[in-house]
Amino acid sequence: MVLVKGAIKLYAIKGEQTMIYKVYYQENANEIPVRENTKSLYLEATSEREVRQKLKDRDYNIEFIQLLEGNYLAYEQASPNFVLEEI
Repeated sequence: MVLVKGAIKLYAIKGEQTMIYKVYYQENANEIPVRENTKSLYLEATSEREVRQKLKDRDYNIEFIQLLEGNYLAYEQASPNFVLEEI
């Protein structure tokens, strides 16, 4: 923790804090993306880079990786489709 002019700034060290990410993707990286075919999955990781590393062996065309936090995370967790991938 570093104190700067009365404000506290926290720095997460890799491996300490995991967050939940929502990944929007197409199943085949060789096909042209079509919005109606976009799928999503939820993954726990420490960074967007780690999410990409975990999915690199899958033939996915990753469209967007979104960090879920606060009310949006609570909303997604209430969904019946919310299942964390175990990778």
